[in-house]
Amino acid sequence: MSKAVLLVVLCFLPVLAIAARPNKNPFVVRGRVYCDTCLAGFETPASTYIHGAVVRLECKDRRTMELTYSHEARTDSTGSYKILVNEDHDDQFCDAMLVRSSQLRCSNVSPGHDRARVTLTRFNGIASDDRFANNMGFLRDAAMPGCADIMKLYQETED
Repeated sequence: MSKAVLLVVLCFLPVLAIAARPNKNPFVVRGRVYCDTCLAGFETPASTYIHGAVVRLECKDRRTMELTYSHEARTDSTGSYKILVNEDHDDQFCDAMLVRSSQLRCSNVSPGHDRARVTLTRFNGIASDDRFANNMGFLRDAAMPGCADIMKLYQETED
């Protein structure tokens, strides 16, 4: 009997060791934060990228919606952020979300552009460790000069 137990333990010990060790290749969540300078509700050629904006990545249990992971990052001079995540969040909802802008004149969250869902698991067929979140944006307090001309590019014309 003891030999059988020892054999089972020796068979499952390597599996437990692999599952318990930290991931050597972390996920890298990447995205950008922009200022909607024309109040268009989306990025335009006049949009600028915000240096020093704060973004938070949160993961929640799919069933209980309990917060299981949270990490914040700041954007660089190109408005880009990068968050390293060592854990697999297979059965969780993970969202990158805006926390605050570093620009006083562009600090109102753009509705519908305040968060981006990201998938943080290796069990979905994605080979890369990089995960790209949709760009998120803040609205400027007033449209900048020249925005009327830019917005004309997006108007439909009837032929």
